[in-house]
Amino acid sequence: MNPDSAYTLFHAHDPMCSWCWGFKNTWITVNESLGESVQVRLLLGGLAPDSDVPMPQDMQSMLQSTWKRIEQSIPGAQFNHEFWTQNTPRRSTWPSCRAVIAARRQDEHFEAPMISAIQHAYYLEAKNPSDHEVLADIAQSIGCDRTVFSAALNSESVHEEHANERAFATRIGAQGFPSLFLSTPEHLVHPIGIDYINPQSILDEVEALTAS
Repeated sequence: MNPDSAYTLFHAHDPMCSWCWGFKNTWITVNESLGESVQVRLLLGGLAPDSDVPMPQDMQSMLQSTWKRIEQSIPGAQFNHEFWTQNTPRRSTWPSCRAVIAARRQDEHFEAPMISAIQHAYYLEAKNPSDHEVLADIAQSIGCDRTVFSAALNSESVHEEHANERAFATRIGAQGFPSLFLSTPEHLVHPIGIDYINPQSILDEVEALTAS
């Protein structure tokens, strides 16, 4: 990231968003291929607030179908479908978003590994990142201080920071995840089309805007 760059590519996402998981490899390529004039800022959106209520069966069925559709439409996308039989799913993704913020507060270099570790635990290891202890285990596995992380996860300041990121993502136009937006030196914000398969189409769109 270049702190002096004039352009910012915002990536609004949720670690427990299945389409964000499907977008992961393309996003890595985009992120690694951006020019020095573009910095990246991740925005923790959030699909669903904290909840201890078991997910209704119709929603579970819908999400299971979504996982299968992603596997069929995005080459290389994989899901461990045993999640649905090994856990009591809850529609609660905000804790995983706050977990990324809590990890980032310990060290900004923990941000990307925390996102990746949450996704890996959820989608491949059939663990439930709606559970705070699971999130603490994940944070510890990437090198975070578990005690500091656990205290931050539900702190008022982390709740507030997440609320601010959600509000900002909404303000620039994020209506779903993943979403990309490029901010220019003139403080104009341009939506960037999501292509789950071809990172070059995203890079071309960014390049056209930064060259104009």
